[in-house]
Amino acid sequence: MKYTLPVIAGLMLTQTALAADCGNIQTQQEMNACAAAEYQKADQNLNETYQAILQRATPQQRQLLAEAEQAWIRVRDADCKFVSSGAVGGSAQALVLNQCLTDKTRERINFLSALTQCDEGDLSCPLPPDN
Repeated sequence: MKYTLPVIAGLMLTQTALAADCGNIQTQQEMNACAAAEYQKADQNLNETYQAILQRATPQQRQLLAEAEQAWIRVRDADCKFVSSGAVGGSAQALVLNQCLTDKTRERINFLSALTQCDEGDLSCPLPPDN
């Protein structure tokens, strides 16, 4: 157990190094690393978008948003587990899983971002207009 963290950190650094040149992919390992790096970028973008929305939300809305985000993560993960189930045990499973996670994360970013661009008076938009 005490060796788990260094091993995981080493794998992440290896994937990051491999993902540096995603325009010149030649192996499945490189494809997997690039897909993982793309997902990490999308996840960071989602976290930034989420934080920006939290700043504009009321305390009650913050709680509702947290609940919605937790539910969305469960659905996203279940969907992507299902989508990648056809590649279970194969070398492309990580690629398929990370591509799915990236796609769904980008969809969520678009959804949340749209909530910040509503017209004043739009009652279907829970956030106040940006001043």
